[in-house]
Amino acid sequence: MVVMIANNFVGSPVDQVVFDGNSVFIKRDDLLDPAFSGNKARKLYYLLENDDSHAKVISYGSPQSNFLYSLSELAKLKQWKCDFYVDHVPRFLRDNPAGNYLRARNNGANIISIHKEKDTLSIEEYINKFVLPEEECALFIPEGGSSPLAEPGIKKLAEEITQWAEIEKMDDVKVMLPSGTGTTALYLQKHLDFEVLTCACVGANEYLEDQFQALSKGAFQHPTILSMQKKHHFGKVYTEFYDIWLSLKKQTGIEFELLYDPLGWLTLRGYMQVQKNNVEQSNPPPILYIHQGGVLGNDTMLARYNRMKRMGNK
Repeated sequence: MVVMIANNFVGSPVDQVVFDGNSVFIKRDDLLDPAFSGNKARKLYYLLENDDSHAKVISYGSPQSNFLYSLSELAKLKQWKCDFYVDHVPRFLRDNPAGNYLRARNNGANIISIHKEKDTLSIEEYINKFVLPEEECALFIPEGGSSPLAEPGIKKLAEEITQWAEIEKMDDVKVMLPSGTGTTALYLQKHLDFEVLTCACVGANEYLEDQFQALSKGAFQHPTILSMQKKHHFGKVYTEFYDIWLSLKKQTGIEFELLYDPLGWLTLRGYMQVQKNNVEQSNPPPILYIHQGGVLGNDTMLARYNRMKRMGNK
């Protein structure tokens, strides 16, 4: 594992696996330091590597988000306060703290529910209007780390991929990863000569394209968004998600997370099938899948799937 201390950041390895008869390379960012695994290590790389004068970090999102836990670890390391705004904390979670919510609370994070206060405002609008004007020494990071501050760490990931491809003598690689805000995919595409493939896990393709546009301002190429015929709602449990997650674990010996990766792999499976059926492309480029970590959230996700199975919900 990698200790995330200034000037000691080491890249992640690449494994080759076979899934459904297809050879796929896996960039194992999940093996980075557990507190900052995967894309959170990349997104927070700049802040981890640089000294600054902030007294507090402010962000928002789900009370079970991996970003909440990683921010709480960053704040603990930097001796900052951490205020994390959520719409609400479900009663079951309040009464039975678990997962990233519990880990962040144990790190001293202040998780603030504002459902009753924000009226018709979004959480970010509420923070901008009522919170940030009162905070002189706070660093605000949008949900999921969707910020230019994420670029240096993701650029380093791109450099690792480029170096790996050169060593393996690969002229072309398709890089695949599922997206929430799309920050990692976008900055990867900016710093890679290879095509970056992704899928929208939160909202529709249009939402993801809007996120790309907001960060890039149209200044550089965007990743290719792959689509699924079936619409999946973010955060909902699906039998096909659990099935492919379990199949991946059995076939590759690697545990993926249960929120984004199932849709990522279902989408990739369809893409690989199309490539295999394309008679004009008898030797398609290899696939490099970015394992973005996040498996710490699997304990609570598995509990939800177990409840679904007990209820016979298909």
